[in-house]
Amino acid sequence: MSRQSFVYGAFILLLASLCNRLIGFVYQILMIRLIRPEGVGLFNMVYPIYVLVLVLATAGIPVAIAKLMAEEVARGNLRGAYRVFSIAFWCIVASSLFFTLVLMLGAPLLQKYVFPNPKVYYCFLSLVPGIIIVSLCSAFRGFFQGLQQMTPTAVTQVVEQLVRVIAGLGIAWFMLPRGIEYAAMGISLGVVLGEFVGFLFMLAIYFKKRPFLSPFAVYCPEPALKVTGRIFDLAVPVTLTRFVSTAFLSVDAMLIPRRLQAAGMTINEATGVYGQFVGIAESLLFTPSIVTISLATALVPAISDALAQNDLSLVRGRTEEALRLTMLAGLPATAVFFLLPRELCHAIFGYADAGVALGTLALGGPFLYLQQTTTGILQGLGRAERPLRNLIIASAFKVAGIYYLTAIPTLGIRGTALSLCAAYIIMSLLNYRDLKKIIALRVDFGYCLGKPLVATAGMAVVMWYVRNFMLGSDDLSRAGLLIVLFLGAATYLLLLFLSGGVHSHDLRRLASFLGWRR
Repeated sequence: MSRQSFVYGAFILLLASLCNRLIGFVYQILMIRLIRPEGVGLFNMVYPIYVLVLVLATAGIPVAIAKLMAEEVARGNLRGAYRVFSIAFWCIVASSLFFTLVLMLGAPLLQKYVFPNPKVYYCFLSLVPGIIIVSLCSAFRGFFQGLQQMTPTAVTQVVEQLVRVIAGLGIAWFMLPRGIEYAAMGISLGVVLGEFVGFLFMLAIYFKKRPFLSPFAVYCPEPALKVTGRIFDLAVPVTLTRFVSTAFLSVDAMLIPRRLQAAGMTINEATGVYGQFVGIAESLLFTPSIVTISLATALVPAISDALAQNDLSLVRGRTEEALRLTMLAGLPATAVFFLLPRELCHAIFGYADAGVALGTLALGGPFLYLQQTTTGILQGLGRAERPLRNLIIASAFKVAGIYYLTAIPTLGIRGTALSLCAAYIIMSLLNYRDLKKIIALRVDFGYCLGKPLVATAGMAVVMWYVRNFMLGSDDLSRAGLLIVLFLGAATYLLLLFLSGGVHSHDLRRLASFLGWRR
C-alpha cells in the first residue's frame, strides 16, 4: 500500500467521520425518542468509565505504533516498523486481558460506591467484552496510520458505526418493555457488537493489504527491550493524557447529576437533564470534530515523518494548515449553535430545552476544536506531556466550576456548560503557547483566523436578519430552519471566496481527492 499525504489522509478520515456523524445523528434521534433522555443519561453515566478502562488497556500504545512506525518507514526500515508493531501488539494483548479481569471483579464495587444511579449495573456489564476487542483493533489501526494509510481506519469505523446503530436500537427496542435500564443495556450490547464486527473487518484488511516484507533485506534487529522502551516513552504520556481526560469525564458523569440534585432536582429529573446535555447539546457541539479529530489522527504520523526528515519548515507548514482548516470548520458551526440552539435541538431531537446548554457551550466551541487539533500536533512532535499538563490545569477549573455553578438553581446545567467552556479556552491557549515555544510557530492570523472570522460574522448577520425579520422570531419551522442554514452557509462560502480565505489550490486539492487522485 502506498503512503498518503497528510491532508489526503485527513480527508479520508473526514469522509468516514462525516458518514459516521450522519449515521450517529440518526442514531441519537432514534435513541432519544426510544429510551428518552433518562435512558441516554443512564448509558452516559457508565460509558466514561468504560472509556477510562479502555485508555488503561491500550496504554497509549496505538499512538506510539503510529508514530514509531512512521519514523521507521521514513528511514526506509520496513522490517523495523514490523518489529515495533509486533512488540507493541503483544503488550496490548497482555494489558487488555488484565484490565478486563479487573473490571469484571470490580463491577460490584463500582455499583455500590461510584455510579450515581443503581439502574446502570447491567448496562455497564454489557460493555466489558469490548475492552479486549477495541484494544486489539486499535493496534491494527495504529499499524496502518503509521504507514500513513487512513483508509482501513475509515472503513472499519463506518462498519462499526452501522452495526452499532442497527444492533443497539434493535436490542433496545426488544428490551424496552422490561424497563428503561434494560433498554440502556441494549444500547451497550450494540456498542460491543459494532466493535466486534469492525475488528473482523480490520483483520481482513490487515491480512490482505499489509506491505510485503522482503526476506532478503539486510536487517540488524533492535533489542526488544530498547524497542519496548521507545514505545512506552511515548505511550506513557499519551496514556496519562487520555487517562486524565477520561477520568475527568467520569467525574463529570458522577458529579453533574448529583449537583443538579443539589440544585433541587429529583434523581430522575437530574438523569434526564444530564441525558439531554450529553446526548443532545454535546453531540451537536462535537459535530465539527469530524474535521478536528480527523486532523489530529492524521497529524501524529505526518508530523513524526517531517521530524524524522529534520524538516522543521514542513512541520510548521502542516501545523498552520491544520489550524486553518480547524477554524474554517469550527467558526461557522459555532455561529449556528449560538444563534439557533433551541431550534436545532427541537428540530433534530424534539427537546428544545437542550438548547439552553448548547447556546452556552457554543461560546467555547472554537477553543474545543483548537484543543483537539493542537493536541494531535503536540503528540506528533513527541511532546505528549505538554497536553497532559494543560489538560490537568484546565480540568481542575472545569470540575470546580461544575461543583459550584451547577448547584446554583438559577444556573443549573448552564453552569455546567460555562465550566466546560472555561476548560476549552484554557487548554487551547496553553497548547498554542507550547507550540510557539517548541517549533517557533508564527501563524498568519489574518489568513488562518481573520478571513474565516469575517466570513462567519457576515454569515451570522444574514442568519440573524432572516431569522428575525423575514421569517419571524417565534416557532421557527423545520423548513424555516433549513432556509436560514442554507442562506447562512451560502453567505459564508461567498465571503470566503471574496476575501481569499479559500484559494484555487484548495479547490484543486478537493477535486483531486474526490477523484481519488493524489
